[in-house]
Amino acid sequence: MASTQQSAPCSSQSPPEQPLQVKVVGLFKSSSFQIAKSAAENLKSNYPSTFEDPIIIPVQEFAWDQYLQEKKRELKNEIWEYSAYVMCFINDQLLGNALDLQKWAHKHDFVFLDISIDFYPIGRLIFEVRDIVAGKGNGGESIYGPTFEDENFSIPHNKRGVLGMVNKGHHSNGSQFYITLQPTPYLDRKYVAFGQLIEGTDVLQQLELVPTENERPVQQCRIIDSGDLYA
Repeated sequence: MASTQQSAPCSSQSPPEQPLQVKVVGLFKSSSFQIAKSAAENLKSNYPSTFEDPIIIPVQEFAWDQYLQEKKRELKNEIWEYSAYVMCFINDQLLGNALDLQKWAHKHDFVFLDISIDFYPIGRLIFEVRDIVAGKGNGGESIYGPTFEDENFSIPHNKRGVLGMVNKGHHSNGSQFYITLQPTPYLDRKYVAFGQLIEGTDVLQQLELVPTENERPVQQCRIIDSGDLYA
């Protein structure tokens, strides 16, 4: 884990997850199509290794009416009363209209940590997180006070880059966190994982290479900025 200690080198990483692809089909002149197009492009721009290039298909009014009728026949009851001027898909599965795409994007909370080693900025880590917004990881209080209850154990420690919360026992989470450098299944149901690294693998590699003494880095590894990527 990357925090104040270093794990063994990563030797058996899980295969990379399949990138997500957003597809937007809609009436070119409609505002909803333009909103969905912008949302899809922003997802790719902000998370280039998580999302493939979006497929954007603008159509004119007659072509859109034909496309909509074809989709209604194909998907039947699922969209029989669909009336929007755009359809958004994630990996070819219908998500809905432009608002549905925006809600989907914002439902996935993304946070960033800007890192320095010996006061030299080395880059940014970006995580997709669930449930908990961590503190600064320096032994202080979280937003829930000195400690707070375990949320759940739904995220396994099955890959590199899992973000989790350190605790001293059941329902004793504080604001210190860790980042795994390899699969660590022995942490399942011991510590609560709440996020996954999606950008910044090179930054994590640099942290991993920092020499340690008594399981603490000999160089100063600091978070110099952090926050919600969408805020």
